[in-house]
Amino acid sequence: MKISMTALSCLFLGVLLSSGCSKSGSREHQTQEQPPVKGITTAAVVAAPIPETMEVVGTVRAKTSAAVSSRISGIISLLRVREGDRVKKGELLARIESTESLAGSVQADAAVDEARQGLDEAMTRKKLADATFERYRKLYEEQALTRQEFDVKQAERDLATQGVARADARLKQLQASGRSASAVADYTKIIAPISGVVTAKPVNLGSTVFPGQPLMIIEDEGSYQLDLAIPESHGGKIKSGTPVLVTIDGGGSSYSARIAQVVPAADPVSRTFIAKVNLVGTGLRSGAFGRAVINLGTGVAGILAPRQAVFEKGALTAVWVVDANRIARLRLVKPGRVLEDKVEILSGLSAGEKVIIVGGNNVSDGSKIEPNNGN
Repeated sequence: MKISMTALSCLFLGVLLSSGCSKSGSREHQTQEQPPVKGITTAAVVAAPIPETMEVVGTVRAKTSAAVSSRISGIISLLRVREGDRVKKGELLARIESTESLAGSVQADAAVDEARQGLDEAMTRKKLADATFERYRKLYEEQALTRQEFDVKQAERDLATQGVARADARLKQLQASGRSASAVADYTKIIAPISGVVTAKPVNLGSTVFPGQPLMIIEDEGSYQLDLAIPESHGGKIKSGTPVLVTIDGGGSSYSARIAQVVPAADPVSRTFIAKVNLVGTGLRSGAFGRAVINLGTGVAGILAPRQAVFEKGALTAVWVVDANRIARLRLVKPGRVLEDKVEILSGLSAGEKVIIVGGNNVSDGSKIEPNNGN
């Protein structure tokens, strides 16, 4: 019996299809019998009130800082610090060479010495006048002198007393001037007013400085704050104690804090006012950029997923969802705001669904899982 080519082709195709179906069925059987993935922890997606928040930016500043300025004119003859150096209160930072201030101090000291000598001379004259008056008083009582001679010696004694008073007043005046001149001379020494770190030093050795010119800025490293620029339209909602979520650029993490102080005056140019948040942690630097999410109150209900469950997959955001049969499925979601340990989910999840928060790296789409927490 002859078999046509068409019949042979159909027979061969049928064998291939039968073999393919058999292999496919075998793979499905193998997949179904794969052991469940262990070491998995799940958590439920919840519906909860989403607080109304506002994100603002701010600048890190030292709570305690000192701008050191020159009080006299002169030339920087000694400069012992530079940016980044740590100094202690009372430490000599620089010295200003000022010929006028030094000359004034020397002149004041000389004037004080001269006035002191003048007081000594006046007291000597008064002592002599007192002794002479006593002798003449006795002679007058014995009627050995005329009244006029006695009055002359009494007048000489009174004039000597007034001379001592004038010399003493002159000395005190010049001593006060001397103290003032000495204080001005001490202005040549630039002393650290607080302990901290030098963050700015716009002058160099040999620079000519003038009264009021900034020499350096010292900041206390022990305390920093974040100055937030709040739109004045939210002035009624921001108060001391309002919770915020703070993030400092370069800090690598966010943490909860509260507004410590609200400056009541607004900037007429930017139409903002300043709210201050005390910062904690190390590595803070004055002038760093920071952000804060301010809690303005409770808003509408939303969907919240654990922050650990959400991950980036390429340019997309996804979670591992565990269905009722404990099968893991990759689900793309649209995230919203980060609220401490939760993430707002705008789309992709419903309340009550379970998501993987630990062990997701060992899961593939369609894997059977065995959660540690029995969920």
